[in-house]
Amino acid sequence: MELHSLTLFAIACLAINLIPGPDVIYIVSNTMKGKISAGMQAALGLGTGYFVHTIAACLGLSAIILSSAFAFSVVKWLGAAYLVYLGVQSIRSMWRGDSLLQPKKPETQTGNVFIQGILVSVLNPKVALFFLSFLPQFVDLAAPSTSLQILILGILFSFLATVCNLAYAVAGSWLFNRPNATRYSRALEGVSGMLLLGLAGKVIVSEK
Repeated sequence: MELHSLTLFAIACLAINLIPGPDVIYIVSNTMKGKISAGMQAALGLGTGYFVHTIAACLGLSAIILSSAFAFSVVKWLGAAYLVYLGVQSIRSMWRGDSLLQPKKPETQTGNVFIQGILVSVLNPKVALFFLSFLPQFVDLAAPSTSLQILILGILFSFLATVCNLAYAVAGSWLFNRPNATRYSRALEGVSGMLLLGLAGKVIVSEK
């Protein structure tokens, strides 16, 4: 894989994972229930779940590639359409001022946070759909091993997502209780939305 493609992918991963979403809410809520360690356990649990999705995406996309290059192209175009949808939704959320940054009253921490994090991630169909739409945009069918590409991209995404989630666990309730938390959320939503639209545009102008 070319270095500039990996760099673009890494930047996209960071921008997408920095936007506050359900995973961030889950992490910070656990931080507010207990300690920073609880939020970090939640982040690591989600990261483990991302890796499970990576393996599933690798097997599924590889099977599609082996069956038909045309079928894989269809998956890429459907994925691009889904990224457009996510991008538009994110920008609309920024424009309307909607925000997930609405911390609830801390509750008593219960259960194994790490295991719960894995289940939250693995059982989330939106995560699986995102993996299937996001990873193909950076796969080069002309390269020797597409399966290895998907695996590397998935692992890199899981790692960077976990780093971002751990950062949110450390920031925790401090960030969510700041008076400018909503403004911060809107800015990230706008950046993420534009990036998702840019990724979709990358497919449209691509020769392959």
